[in-house]
Amino acid sequence: MIEGILVEGLIYGIMVLGVFITFRVLDFPDLTVDGSFPLGAALMVQCILLGVNGWLALLVAFIGGVLAGVVTALIHNHLKVPNLLAGILTMTMLYSINIRILGNRANVPVLDQKTILTDVSSSLTGIIPDEYILMFFFVCIVLIIKLLVDLFFRTDLGMTIGAMGNNEQMVISQGIDPKTLKTIGLGLSNGLVATSGAFAAQYLGFADVGLGQGIIISGLASVMIGEFLIMKSNRIGVLTLCAVAGSILFHAVMYLGRYYGYVIHMTPNDLNLIKGLLIIVLLIMTQSRKLKMATFKAMVKK
Repeated sequence: MIEGILVEGLIYGIMVLGVFITFRVLDFPDLTVDGSFPLGAALMVQCILLGVNGWLALLVAFIGGVLAGVVTALIHNHLKVPNLLAGILTMTMLYSINIRILGNRANVPVLDQKTILTDVSSSLTGIIPDEYILMFFFVCIVLIIKLLVDLFFRTDLGMTIGAMGNNEQMVISQGIDPKTLKTIGLGLSNGLVATSGAFAAQYLGFADVGLGQGIIISGLASVMIGEFLIMKSNRIGVLTLCAVAGSILFHAVMYLGRYYGYVIHMTPNDLNLIKGLLIIVLLIMTQSRKLKMATFKAMVKK
């Protein structure tokens, strides 16, 4: 049970890092995620069926996600389309593209195919207990990705992207084109989301065009849970760690809802309701905490 929660939380934690980049760093509500997640899964599955090396297939999925993010950025930047609508347009187009990639099928299984996860499981059997192999593997993968994201946002380019999210006008006054920064940020974000989708397809054993339905809500809820774990922090290493931790906690809540919801007569169809209510509760708790902090600071000043 705990192993399954951790593995799911870590797989989707890669997606949460992508959502964190757009929603918190770029301040760009990007709904492309609902399309780029199944895009990564579809590309991964088709590459596996074609006999492509698993790691090369993962790179293909990442590049596919980057291109999806770039399309959203181009629509927003050059056609002056609002960010929400730009993401919706790309997400809608990706639905048809994903079906095309899957050979005009809505669902394609890879249960009997050789994947990265099957290779890892076979190579580590006897070294690590079988039930912990995938957990160990994804801890390593997510840690590497997290460190790479942290390093990127410590570079001049990464810090400039972060500054643009806080104050776009300041970046423009420095002679930097925000359109380029948005394109890079959206490309990186959706590349991570597609990578998460590629791993999810291998873990689940199939790719489905509906795999990304509501995934943005899961990502946003995970980011908010992670933010609620800490007080105000501007350190990128802490923020990305909390995003991943939020993903694990979110999937723990969803796991409890799936397997023990029958106690309160809840069905799997109610999970989306729980996701929405969870976000509302987190918003209320966050606002309450901010109010308490503001009151406390005012009392200290007096």
